Amino acid sequence: MGIEDLVNQGKEFLEQNKEKIAETLHSDQAEQVSDNVLDAAADFVKKIAPDSVDAQVDGVRDSIDKSIGNE
Repeated sequence: MGIEDLVNQGKEFLEQNKEKIAETLHSDQAEQVSDNVLDAAADFVKKIAPDSVDAQVDGVRDSIDKSIGNE
């Protein structure tokens, strides 16, 4: 089984489960998990990056958060 076969299987899985995946991504549980992960990632970046990029980090975090969960 080659990489192309794996990619095709992944595409088939996504196509067959597209509605369930969309429903899951916009659930309360996804909102809670994504908030925790995004907050942790943003905090980490803010600790190691210069303070001048904090606003950009927050903007990216908020942009991603809008795509996941229900808020």
